[in-house]
Amino acid sequence: MMRSVYLASPEGNVGKSTIALGLLDLFTARVQRVGVFRPVVAAHGEDRVLELLLKHDGVELDYDACIGVTYDQVHADPDAALDTILTKARALGEQCEVLVVVGSDYTDVAGPTELAFNARVAANLGSPVVLVLGAQGRTPAQVKQISEVAVGELASHHAAVAGVVVNMADPENLDAYRTEVSGDAPVWVFPEIPLLAAPSVRDLMKALDGELVAGEEELLDREAEHMLVGAMGIDHLLDRLKEGSFVITPADRGDAIVALLAAHAAGDFPTLAGVAINGGFDLQPQIARLVGSLGQRLPILRTDLGTFTAAKAVAGTRGVLSNGSQRKIELARSSFEANVDGDAILAALSVEPSKVVTPLMFEHMLYERARAERRHIVLPEGTDDRVLRAASTVLSRGVADLTILGVEATVRQRAVELGLDISAATVLDPATSELLETFAQEYATLREHKGMTVERAREIVVDVSYFGTLMVHLGLADGMVSGAQHTTAHTIKPSFETIKTSPGVSIVSSCFFMCLADKVLVYADCAVNPDPDAEQLADIAISSARSAVQFGVEPRIAMLSYSTGESGSGADVEKVRTATELVRQRAPELVVEGPIQYDAAVDPGVAASKMPGSPVAGQATVLIFPDLNTGNNTYKAVQRSAGAVAVGPVLQGLAKPVNDLSRGATVKDIITTVAITAIQAQDAAASAEGDA
Repeated sequence: MMRSVYLASPEGNVGKSTIALGLLDLFTARVQRVGVFRPVVAAHGEDRVLELLLKHDGVELDYDACIGVTYDQVHADPDAALDTILTKARALGEQCEVLVVVGSDYTDVAGPTELAFNARVAANLGSPVVLVLGAQGRTPAQVKQISEVAVGELASHHAAVAGVVVNMADPENLDAYRTEVSGDAPVWVFPEIPLLAAPSVRDLMKALDGELVAGEEELLDREAEHMLVGAMGIDHLLDRLKEGSFVITPADRGDAIVALLAAHAAGDFPTLAGVAINGGFDLQPQIARLVGSLGQRLPILRTDLGTFTAAKAVAGTRGVLSNGSQRKIELARSSFEANVDGDAILAALSVEPSKVVTPLMFEHMLYERARAERRHIVLPEGTDDRVLRAASTVLSRGVADLTILGVEATVRQRAVELGLDISAATVLDPATSELLETFAQEYATLREHKGMTVERAREIVVDVSYFGTLMVHLGLADGMVSGAQHTTAHTIKPSFETIKTSPGVSIVSSCFFMCLADKVLVYADCAVNPDPDAEQLADIAISSARSAVQFGVEPRIAMLSYSTGESGSGADVEKVRTATELVRQRAPELVVEGPIQYDAAVDPGVAASKMPGSPVAGQATVLIFPDLNTGNNTYKAVQRSAGAVAVGPVLQGLAKPVNDLSRGATVKDIITTVAITAIQAQDAAASAEGDA
């Protein structure tokens, strides 16, 4: 049965998209199919709010199916428009368990009937309303008055209010707004976050009808936090620069342009969001040559507008949440998580958690587990933009504390250029760190039996993989995630030499969490050991079962082979048969079956004929492959052919967690691996305390 929630407001520009994004995160973590719907949109152009929400990983719908009518249709015949909206929304709702309906935005000529029309839509859909109010520039008493009028209007059209969000409130006065607006429905107060209203440089380029003439196109998505007209002298201009300034300066002011680029590159000046040269002139040839030779990435735009007109256009441009603005999206999500009681919304909608486990549900579980007991993770590859983007999200969502390795000035400047916030991270340069000598002495001691000297160790530990691993070994970090720029061998070799295996584990192995449409399976070993013998295969199975338990998967182990039960023979089958018996001896609490073929392990129908009565056959959750060739090819085949999300490889068996990334890893892969590493670190710490 579909449940829906309706976001409505009595005016525009109150931040409904922030609330909608948070609701999508909330619902996709608990149910399988979530939809979004916009009952009224502008007649021309794509709706940016809907475009943003349709990019959410948990929403798989076509744009046209998610819109109702245009403002023109509402003005022409409100009743016919309402009928069309209800028909489309209900058709969409048949595909979803929860539907988030985002009401109109007053982008047309606003009238006193717009909230009433939204109320009629909500009432006819049976959707409880979350009323969103803007508090910017208003006192608590003024917001209370607006709330009472809006709630009354909704009630007069039989729409039920499930909650009230007061958005953009004075951060120093949140309790006053909460107390003043309190009523029958829950009230959630969001502080004003100026960055959420800041336009991106790309937005300003559009407003100026400009073009990019120098700098990186990718950096157009950075937010312009301050606007400055640079028509004054250089000394006064430099004195007025702030972090994230967007400067408009005449194109024939070559001195100002060069000064701005120099200030942006200098370590003790604020970094800029962009520069617009106005007046319809091109850069003077020598200035253009100098700008090109400086190699700066700062976006420089050209516009034909005059100074006053350009400044007016920039001042009138309001930023919105968009897919290019990672930092805004992170702020919106973290603000929602910090200020809204998700359980209250779920209770109001009677949304019960789904019994299936989707990839997004699994991901959400990882984040919640990691946040519950934050750990310190080191990321050695601070020169990779993907790592910086992942670090920004990890920090904003509280998944882990971070140390990033690299030259601090370079790392932090690149993050700022990309519009990211990594201010909460520690940045260390191994080459200049005061830890270098300690690490060299420790590594020389650990490898003394191999003839290692302190002099040679000093050369080795400056390498980021060794430096990060030694941080974990000596307790300066709880885990490490690397591999975006380095090979698997380069990432994990230092851990074999320093951290070594957990007590009772003879081999380091790997597993993948294969997130299918409705469940999570564990595959091992698919990345490390080419041809394990029976002893090692048993060890891999036991480690994989422990990994499954760590991440909420009940372990039912299938020891895979080309033969099921007693039907086959040969060295390969005997290896699996022996390994199965070893698992039963070493970990009698585990449920294991083998040798067994893949189809008999996961398909109940095949299991009923090949291995009836087995507690594993047909319902296996941990699948152990006999060799790396089989495991690696199978996980990739399932990933590509069945559309499964493969999370991993997750290294298992180390005393402290170190995890390897694919060099093709996405930002999301890195974030997920950091969360997994943090959870492994939690369990490693708990195990160490138990042993003590």
